[in-house]
Amino acid sequence: MTETSIGQGKVSIVIPCYNHGAMLREALDSVEHARNANVVEVIIVDDGSSEPEAARIINEAAEAGYCVVSQPNRGVSAARNAGIRLARGEFILPLDSDNRLRGTYLQEGVSLLQSNPGIGVIYTDAEYFGERSGRWDVPEFDLFSLIMGNFIDACALYRKELWEEVGGYDERMPWIGFEDWDFWLRVAVRGARFVHIPKIGFDYRVGTNSMVAKASQHATELRAYIFDKPELALYARVRQTDEEVQNLRGGIGAIQASYSYRLGRALLAPARLLRKWWRGFLLEKCVALSWHSTDISLLWSLRKFS
Repeated sequence: MTETSIGQGKVSIVIPCYNHGAMLREALDSVEHARNANVVEVIIVDDGSSEPEAARIINEAAEAGYCVVSQPNRGVSAARNAGIRLARGEFILPLDSDNRLRGTYLQEGVSLLQSNPGIGVIYTDAEYFGERSGRWDVPEFDLFSLIMGNFIDACALYRKELWEEVGGYDERMPWIGFEDWDFWLRVAVRGARFVHIPKIGFDYRVGTNSMVAKASQHATELRAYIFDKPELALYARVRQTDEEVQNLRGGIGAIQASYSYRLGRALLAPARLLRKWWRGFLLEKCVALSWHSTDISLLWSLRKFS
């Protein structure tokens, strides 16, 4: 049996890890709880972890039969790429080492991809845990919304061929945190179809020192970097146009809120009421005459005040 046939219709779960020892154990426990025959392998990429506990748990995972890849610390994009590059599965499911997986992707997600060749990406809702609780209800896919901001986590099921087509995750991002958004945009610009399953597919850990929280400090620079890519030029234009529209609306709103505008409306209010009354009066006359009259003055009044 060839590696290609092994991976046909199967999932490779890729878990990048950097100093998340105890959290990695939670992630692996959740994988085993959700695991079914659709999983061909679980690949752990040790991205240069320096904590003894993380090294110990990663070694335990290797001894337990997980595929473990070690590399110097190069960031989450490089870690994901390293794991996916070795993946034998037709489908890829990234899982951050501080999150937990549920069974939705491995059951309904795989079934959808197997039976619908036109679908490229499956994403789900999530459940918050850690410093926040409750459900993360993710919206149905809308390209404009994705262009304006990311709403799809890294933990989504997609075809490996999409990763190959876009060249993987961008390893040159100036700061960590927006890799997923950049990846989904480059996948979307190639026409891939995204499908949302309105069920919880994973548990998302919330912490004050998360990558996303840190990335928000460099959001402006990261957005500029992403939309400066030639392949995303059209999306950049969409964002620019939306910004111009919002600025125009803001300008109109400021004018309408100004004292001079409100004063002008107040001064013109009696004239508007008079015009409204006069048009109603003329309309009643027309109805009463049933348009049989050729009263020139009436017709002229209608033309003047219409």
